[in-house]
Amino acid sequence: MNFLTSLAVYFVIWWISLFIVLPWGNRPDETVILGNEKSAPAKPRIIIKFLITTVLAGFIWFCLWLIIYFKIFSITE
Repeated sequence: MNFLTSLAVYFVIWWISLFIVLPWGNRPDETVILGNEKSAPAKPRIIIKFLITTVLAGFIWFCLWLIIYFKIFSITE
């Protein structure tokens, strides 16, 4: 896998992982202010979720890289 392909695969994995991580730990605010949605999270902690997503995507990408590099599973055979 060359560099650009690796980067594209990592980006797709990161984006999918973000949708997995986003709902973790969301709690709605108990006092709803006029104009806010009732289900809006009180503390979204988006930076922490981005960091978790980055680590998770890195782990998944590394596992995929190992599979491709050591030819554990090949679609060409």
